[in-house]
Amino acid sequence: QAPLGRSLRVLNLSGNRFAEVPPALLELRGLQSLSLGGNRLHGIPPDIQELRSLEFLYLGGNFITSIPPELANLPSLSYLVLCDNKIQSIPPQLAQLHSLRSLSLHNNLLTYLPREILNLVHLEELSLRGNPLVVRFVRDLTYNPPSLQELAGRAIKTRNVPYAPSDLPENLVRYLSLASNCPNPKCGGVYFDSCVRQIKFVDFCGKYRLPLMHYLCSPECSSPCSSASQSSTSQSESDSEDEASVAARRMQKVLLG
Repeated sequence: QAPLGRSLRVLNLSGNRFAEVPPALLELRGLQSLSLGGNRLHGIPPDIQELRSLEFLYLGGNFITSIPPELANLPSLSYLVLCDNKIQSIPPQLAQLHSLRSLSLHNNLLTYLPREILNLVHLEELSLRGNPLVVRFVRDLTYNPPSLQELAGRAIKTRNVPYAPSDLPENLVRYLSLASNCPNPKCGGVYFDSCVRQIKFVDFCGKYRLPLMHYLCSPECSSPCSSASQSSTSQSESDSEDEASVAARRMQKVLLG
């Protein structure tokens, strides 16, 4: 209630031993920048939504395991740092942070991202290195190619090669019946056991791709690796409809490594 409390705009309490966000901080309605990194926080109070003027929120280096959906009710939030925590998932409501320009999530426990993240139209930088989703995806892309049986099955299905159940062993007939159609409307391919997650963005070098919990028959079903001469907003003929809708506002950085 002091005059300082009403006029305070920037507050840095990083490197202390707070186990929770002090309730008094949530009364600082004029606060624009709040840093609580390197403490012992295990959660974010839903009442964080009361800090309506907040533009910068730093909560890295804590023990936070989840993000409350109420965090999405901060209309001016532009920079959100949640790195070096124990976060396992991102609430889809975070897509309501339309002012968000930078989201740091590196060194957490994320295994997927919600598709709604594509609605963050002003997002320029997304940091994801050190999460299981990146490690696992890059590993699978490199070391888990389709088997010869799957490649043959894909060829039969995509080329409509005729066959009768009596022509093949029963296990192969059953295998061919398990084909899943690629959701990319411009692909027409199929997959059986080997598939990749839906890819929405590439980073600067175009080497790593970002999975968003959607399965495709091959990496070529999304934007190919960009060459140095191509614009970061270039779009492939084979882009999915979802990616085509956001190609013009593709984020500038995806930090995966």
